[in-house]
Amino acid sequence: MLSEKTTEVYIDGASRGNPGKSGIGVLVIRPDGTREEIREYIGTGTNNEAEYKALIKALAYLVAETSPEVKIHTDSQLVASQMNGLWKVKDSKLRILYSEAKKLVSSLLAVKIEYIPREKNTEADSLANEAIDRYVNC
Repeated sequence: MLSEKTTEVYIDGASRGNPGKSGIGVLVIRPDGTREEIREYIGTGTNNEAEYKALIKALAYLVAETSPEVKIHTDSQLVASQMNGLWKVKDSKLRILYSEAKKLVSSLLAVKIEYIPREKNTEADSLANEAIDRYVNC
């Protein structure tokens, strides 16, 4: 059960070209209100791959930071539905990423992954796009 000690996380992946140049954005909001922003260019991939890689980056960060209770918000219905066991993972590339994410989830005490509308995920979206912009403009 999640409590007031829950770390809130917003994730997003972006791909320009699908597949194309891709980036991830992660916004971590700790129970005390402190915030951490993660943005990373991840190379060429699809939007769904970027969404999963954002989830994996967030989970790995949370495991390293020993954040046992986590609520993850994503505007990817695919990722939320697959991680919650509502949809099957048919794509072979996504199956690998899904397995990696599930392994990380098992390292945390409590994890809830929630689908949210895109308009409620603007900060993570901006971080993912900034990652691509920084790479392109280097």
